[in-house]
Amino acid sequence: MKVTVKDCLQMQSFNQSIVVAGERNLNNRVRSVSVMDASTASEAVICNGKKEELVLTTFSAMKDDVNSQCRTIRELAMQGIAGIIFLQRDTKSESHNYNELIATAEEVGMPFILLPETKDVSYASIIEEIMEKVLYGNNFNNALINNTIFHLLNFEKYTSFQQALKEAALNNAFQVVLLSEEFNPVFVIETRKTTTIDAAIRRGRETAMNLSQVYSLVEIDGIQSYWGSVGIAGEKYYLIIVDNEDSYSSGEITKLAEIIELAMGMWKFTPERDAKSEFVKSLIRDNKSLAYSLKDEIELKSEDILSVFYGRGINDASCEAVIDRYEEKGLLKVLKINEDNDVYGVVIKGTEHDSEENGDEKAVCIKLFDELKEKKNVRIYHVTGFDGIEGAGDGFRMINETWAFAGYIFPYKRVFTKYELALVASCVNLQNQGGYLKKNYTDLLASFRKEGDNKSRQLLETLETFVLDAGLNSGKTAEFMGIHTNTVQYRLKKINEILGAEITGNRVIPGLTIALALQRVETALK
Repeated sequence: MKVTVKDCLQMQSFNQSIVVAGERNLNNRVRSVSVMDASTASEAVICNGKKEELVLTTFSAMKDDVNSQCRTIRELAMQGIAGIIFLQRDTKSESHNYNELIATAEEVGMPFILLPETKDVSYASIIEEIMEKVLYGNNFNNALINNTIFHLLNFEKYTSFQQALKEAALNNAFQVVLLSEEFNPVFVIETRKTTTIDAAIRRGRETAMNLSQVYSLVEIDGIQSYWGSVGIAGEKYYLIIVDNEDSYSSGEITKLAEIIELAMGMWKFTPERDAKSEFVKSLIRDNKSLAYSLKDEIELKSEDILSVFYGRGINDASCEAVIDRYEEKGLLKVLKINEDNDVYGVVIKGTEHDSEENGDEKAVCIKLFDELKEKKNVRIYHVTGFDGIEGAGDGFRMINETWAFAGYIFPYKRVFTKYELALVASCVNLQNQGGYLKKNYTDLLASFRKEGDNKSRQLLETLETFVLDAGLNSGKTAEFMGIHTNTVQYRLKKINEILGAEITGNRVIPGLTIALALQRVETALK
């Protein structure tokens, strides 16, 4: 039920109220109520400047500053509040210059209501009466609830829950979307298409993570959607109810959701499986035959798969916002699942990937991962550029086998590509196999392992940092080690002499890199 300022004036608390300004906007909707005790206009905007909020105040914190009061009225009007209720604590006093306030409110079209405060009329009584109306309407004696119940319990007319709910939605101008825990739609009833489901999910996901008992309102392109969580057969789902005409209160939507959830049980409704999540899981488990069968169900072409990744520390709002931006531009589509706060994902070509200005699609993937790594605690392991389902499964297998060791070999990196992971895989295999082949590499560093020789250990540490951490850059090596660049150059010269080779040479660096990486793996395992 939609509650307006005019509706509030019919309540018992407002028997002695007088509308002194903004009468033309008494149909402003009221969604919430707050008490304002701000001392400045900017503070009032922060604390009370919520769209469609009815503000109660005595202007006590700016009692002697009429200019600040007028400025506050203007600023709050710009925020779209429903109106201002001014409680008169001393109706005989002439300390307030109401004329300026009334003139300002009338100028901006703000409903401004004078209300004497008595023992029966206070902040608490006003808030209680208004919010009861906003949340619960007229005890749900309205067409929405009655008509929905009529359809959902009509077992003779309808053969399924889906059919009954669709008819109720059409008759009462609402829509329903049921999402899996991974935010993939598993059941949808659309009665008016004004925005895409993907857009709704992107914008409402953050709200869904902090849901209260009353369904949380998320406005999307002027359409009111309410988000809540439901349990079905022991599984968690998110239920979105869209109010097409902006006709219902939060309380009515909450009651509607309860009725829908109850009807699910009565109809023994079971949602379809989340095929997108199952597809990602099948690739993680290297079940390629299942992945092939699921790709058709989710209408995916194998050649559209660009990358697979495993991310740690990216399961938060800021990282979701980065991914959303790429999806909204049509550059990429990301299918992902969360497991123990970590994220596994498959990156797919977007609708705009052929645009020249967007560049190569693989480069766009790399750019996405680079943006995600801006947070210091993020670690991303990805394989980008391969052949369809087969390559995606192999990519996840490489990630699963190497990510735990990648951080030991490259402790300063936050994004690991297939090239680093391939090196890690080789080192892990050498470590596990042991024997002559492993000895070939460990012997390359034997000259630096003289017992009790601090200078040799110092040179080996410099070589290790130069090759594995600094990318063969002496300046970065100096930064990592906290020493002067000249010192690094001197040590590198000594290292060349000990090895009898130029360490940056094309034929030297591959073996040396594996030897140094293998040493770090061994150290980590001790």
